[in-house]
Amino acid sequence: MRLSAVKYTDLLKKNNEYAKNLPEDVYAITTLSNIVVEQLNYILEYSLRVDGVPAMLSASDYDNIVQDSQKNQHSNAIIIFWELCNIIDGFQYKIELLDTSQLDAIIEKIKSEIDFVLNNLEQTPLVLINKFTSLSFSNLNIRKNYLDKIADQLNQYLEENITVNTQLVDIDKVIALVGVSNSFDMRYYYSSKSLYTIDFFKSYAEFVKPFFMSANGQSKKALIFDCDNTLWGGILGEDGFDNIEMSVETKTGSIFAEIQAMALSLSKQGVLICLCSKNNIDDVNSVINAHPDMQLKEEFIAIKKVNWSDKMTNIKKISKELNIGLDSLVFVDDSSFEINLIKEQLPEVTVLQVPEKLYKYPEILRENLGLFYNLAITEEDSKKIKMYKHQVTRESSKNKFNDIESYLSSLGLKISIFKDDKSIISRMSQMSQKTNQFNLVTKRYTDGDIQNFINDSNSDVYTLSVTDKYGDSGITGLCIILFDNSKKSAEIDTFLMSCRIIGRNIEFAFMDFIIDKLKKKKVLKLKAKYIKTKKNNQVEKFYDKCSFVSIGKNSSVTNYFLNIDDYKVSNKDYIEVVYE
Repeated sequence: MRLSAVKYTDLLKKNNEYAKNLPEDVYAITTLSNIVVEQLNYILEYSLRVDGVPAMLSASDYDNIVQDSQKNQHSNAIIIFWELCNIIDGFQYKIELLDTSQLDAIIEKIKSEIDFVLNNLEQTPLVLINKFTSLSFSNLNIRKNYLDKIADQLNQYLEENITVNTQLVDIDKVIALVGVSNSFDMRYYYSSKSLYTIDFFKSYAEFVKPFFMSANGQSKKALIFDCDNTLWGGILGEDGFDNIEMSVETKTGSIFAEIQAMALSLSKQGVLICLCSKNNIDDVNSVINAHPDMQLKEEFIAIKKVNWSDKMTNIKKISKELNIGLDSLVFVDDSSFEINLIKEQLPEVTVLQVPEKLYKYPEILRENLGLFYNLAITEEDSKKIKMYKHQVTRESSKNKFNDIESYLSSLGLKISIFKDDKSIISRMSQMSQKTNQFNLVTKRYTDGDIQNFINDSNSDVYTLSVTDKYGDSGITGLCIILFDNSKKSAEIDTFLMSCRIIGRNIEFAFMDFIIDKLKKKKVLKLKAKYIKTKKNNQVEKFYDKCSFVSIGKNSSVTNYFLNIDDYKVSNKDYIEVVYE
């Protein structure tokens, strides 16, 4: 349910109920502003808590952005509302009366303050800064006025100077969605500097929500389409190959052509595109391979479940074969029966129904693109389907061998290990945000977090890439080591691997390498922990298998300890290790 459909009073009540069950480790977001934005805190808290992010929002002191940026730099995230109309009291009308030197002085002052704020927040994991807007007081101006020009200059300065942990929010898009008259409430602005309406804050919360979902590892990973009246107009089995519509030359076909183009764009960003359709597989393959208007060709489709089985079973199989959770899937269908079946039987799956008014279909998909948002797009994303198809080939070749070790020896496995490589920071943070199954602690890190680890002399960041005779799996492993001041002991902060390389014993070769590096650094003792989640049961005994000793356990956390000299090397000789 979209926030616009939730009454503010009901939202507050439900948010208070969520607050009673928050874990100790909340996701702390602080708003810095020179106007009153208190209502946003409750709205965004509710929006994130509904989807499993234990958000806790707090407001800084009113109109104290520079100083409070230093005070709140240890928050998980910061949102900054920096309103032009309140740069100085009455700026929206005083600006036209100032001379050029006075305006220049104000611009330079704001730029200087931006520099201070960005510097203060350079170690904050995620910072959202709203672009400056003049719409609250200049939307009716035919000519550009000084307020418009200053907004343009400052936005350009922001774009040129933002740091790796900072995202700019185009607030004008939110205002356009809500409408100027519904975004601003001048009565409360003049009485209490509360410029924005509840309707605006609801839309703003939905607009920025994907940033926080991505930072907390909750972006969707796969988009599953039905075929008939979903990827093309018409029913293939009844209308035939030549009469289904997806051509830009026809009114109906152009809508489905747009849907397919959007799916292709998502595929390039790393979203896995799948088909789940009650149809004859040969007929669908004929359309995919030979229809001149079909854009989603075989190379863009990760999995096809085209048969006469029920869609619930097929979607479960897709989840299993992709090795991702049901809560990472989005399913699109035109049938109310199929949509309601999945809603009832697989509530973790997000469902989207093709609307009766077909012209609204592209709009519905665009409204939900944020479900797939990632804070960064990496080189691995563009290769994801190719890597998945390589994995299918690997799995099918297993049947030729009598035991797993013989199979692994046949692969020609090679891992390349990199240390503190700043060129792949975005990939490292992405792995922390998206990896669930082989992830010992499931800590979610942003680009800014990873950069801080690399810059810190008391931490080492190792990554690995994997190749074999079937292809390149890309950057798929991450280990972050923290050292104490004496350098004699260390702790594994993060140890994770992508699901697409699980089952090849690469984790043991990686650990062998890590321990060898620690020995060379004269580290004597190593700590680690396993934090249990709903998805990482398969690695519950990983540290036990690596010579670590359990030294304490509760319902969800197991602490481990290793005397480095007691480590037993795995000796996976069929894996070549190269240190880049």
